[in-house]
Amino acid sequence: MLMFFAVVVVLSTLLHAVLGWRLIEPAALSPTLRALAWAAMGLHAVAMPCTFLLLPQSGSRWADTLQWVGYVLMGFWSLLFAFTFLRDLGWMLGLALTKISGQSFIPHDPERRRAMLHTLNLGVFALTLGVGGAALAKSRQLAKVVALKIPIAGLPPALQGFRIAQISDLHVGPTIRREHMQAVVDVVNSLDADLVAVTGDLIDGPVSRLAPHVAPLADLKGRHGTWFCTGNHEYYSGVEEWVAHCGDALGMTVLNDEHRVLEHDGARIVIGGVTDITAPAMHPAHVSSPTQAFAGAPVGDLRLLLAHQPESAYEASRNGVHLQLSGHTHGGQYLPFSWLIRLVKPFVKGLYSFRGLWVYVNPGTTYWGPPMRLGSQQEITLLELVAAESHRG
Repeated sequence: MLMFFAVVVVLSTLLHAVLGWRLIEPAALSPTLRALAWAAMGLHAVAMPCTFLLLPQSGSRWADTLQWVGYVLMGFWSLLFAFTFLRDLGWMLGLALTKISGQSFIPHDPERRRAMLHTLNLGVFALTLGVGGAALAKSRQLAKVVALKIPIAGLPPALQGFRIAQISDLHVGPTIRREHMQAVVDVVNSLDADLVAVTGDLIDGPVSRLAPHVAPLADLKGRHGTWFCTGNHEYYSGVEEWVAHCGDALGMTVLNDEHRVLEHDGARIVIGGVTDITAPAMHPAHVSSPTQAFAGAPVGDLRLLLAHQPESAYEASRNGVHLQLSGHTHGGQYLPFSWLIRLVKPFVKGLYSFRGLWVYVNPGTTYWGPPMRLGSQQEITLLELVAAESHRG
């Protein structure tokens, strides 16, 4: 742990040094202000790893408060770094265009160039404060209900209108507490769903500390109960204890690479669940395999898979799955990451048709880490199954 913490601090220090070099050095600051700015940058370089590595180990009220402050600062810092990076890309493009075209997109005169850079830096700070403030306010709002119909070929009449309420990535922890969970439960229960699906990343902390704050989830109501699959964060917080707690105290059916068969008005739904894709590296018995989850499953009218990470679809599509419910991505959570995530993730948020399989990616019912949301809303999803022909009509 200490070695890992040291490595993270070194990386954090390097990133803060780059940011300071790009923002503090060009600024017209007095020696005293410059020294204070560098001191603040250095302090945050160490404080940021403490926020998500050391403070969670304490579990005290003051540690939770410090995490709140730390995560807010981390959010603003990440925006500042991202916008500075984008500013530098624009600067390099301007230099290239100046050289190629001969026009002065970037001034040649050192003083004018410094003045231009100073103005751009002020713009970066203003953009960071504006976007960060809006994202912080948005994160404190309750998730919106997003309702959509999923067309299934050959869906029997008994399953026409079958309703699934999905919540995902609740991340109960230092900044998301019992009151927030109770509000989510109240909304889900008002939907009168046939089945409630919780697709991983329930918490950020151990059962001993967070049990009172997840307790409202025991009151989730669906005709066929509440179903749960693990996300990657369960493995950082004691997965065996949380699997047991979800089953025993919260009344959820936990699916670890296994399936169950539901009878609904004479129709059969085979519901499978896989552990998180990263699980095998942390818990060898959790293989994260849709193939294993549906091994020996009977022929049903619908195959439904709960998989925290959308990439499980590659294997799920070979197992006759009709619909996969996932989360994990948060839709990028806040700008500009809600744009940049599309460069690295094939499934970001919303509904995808993939090799005969429907994949729905819930962008998160709350948030992780920095209490920020912008460009990707918090969501409680209500999915209604309809026959494909009916949907087209």
